[in-house]
Amino acid sequence: MKAFVLRSYGSPDVLDLTDVDDPAPGDDEVLVRIRAASVQPADWHLMRGEPYVSRLMPGPLGLRTPKIKILGADMAGLVEAVGKDVTEFRPGDEVFAMPKGGGFAEYVCVKESELAPKPASLTFEQAAAVPLAALTALLALRDSGGIRPGQRVLVNGASGGVGTFAVQLAKAFGAEVTGVCSTRNTDLVRSLGADEVVDYTKEDFTRAGRRYDLLLDIAGSRPGSACRRVLTRKGTYVAVGGPGGRWLQPAGHIFGALASGPFVSQRMLMADVIGAADSKRNLVTLTGLIEAGKVTPVIDRCYPFAEIPAAIRYQEEGRSRGKVVVAF
Repeated sequence: MKAFVLRSYGSPDVLDLTDVDDPAPGDDEVLVRIRAASVQPADWHLMRGEPYVSRLMPGPLGLRTPKIKILGADMAGLVEAVGKDVTEFRPGDEVFAMPKGGGFAEYVCVKESELAPKPASLTFEQAAAVPLAALTALLALRDSGGIRPGQRVLVNGASGGVGTFAVQLAKAFGAEVTGVCSTRNTDLVRSLGADEVVDYTKEDFTRAGRRYDLLLDIAGSRPGSACRRVLTRKGTYVAVGGPGGRWLQPAGHIFGALASGPFVSQRMLMADVIGAADSKRNLVTLTGLIEAGKVTPVIDRCYPFAEIPAAIRYQEEGRSRGKVVVAF
């Protein structure tokens, strides 16, 4: 099969489109022919091996070369073959998932326990935009944030991949939602259901005098100490991301914000998606919301498979509105 292989750290130019052996499914795995994938900030962090501190931690980054060879954490496609213990899927089924890498190839093997039927109302491209970003938003709001109907929720970074899902999900959970974004994205965020939109080029949301029960911090544009000012006394701060950097960021921003947690009345937390269990169950939950018309993927650009390096380069600029996807 054709795949973009990562042999060393560097720019998108280090990705090598080449022939590799077709994967063979294990007993509990499903072989999927990928029809679409999406590009994440995680892809370019892994590609560049940044932040450097991550190379010293357990995970997909080796000290000098990457442990993961084929990037891509989201995909949608067709079941090609199944292992002998697989009971739910059969060849030809339309599916989507968040595999731990392997999405930038023509085929990938996914455990049956991590695979879900594709929402019938979505194209493959739309479905590929869902898993990692929507799961991040869902777990940050529901599991970490404990969102409840009637709460006031602020989403800092409301126009990106995670943010566009977070605004819609918070509204679906019955919250009053404020989104923070740039001038060019205010109409988009408002169209997703935000009750109020703050243009960060004109106003600092941490000094506006408003108070929120839950702050989902995706952009990481303000320090944790400033974000605490906008929380109610028992409010919750959930860190999702932060500014990129070669050495420490976004880890430095996130851990800096969390460090004050034991000393303040507010809850200071970090969303955990990669380590979360039950991704299949959560994908099914998202499918229900999608089919009910409460959540719709927002796609900025769609690139052909051969232009995955260009898709990552665009994602790395940090200006995408919603998701960047790849069609096979």
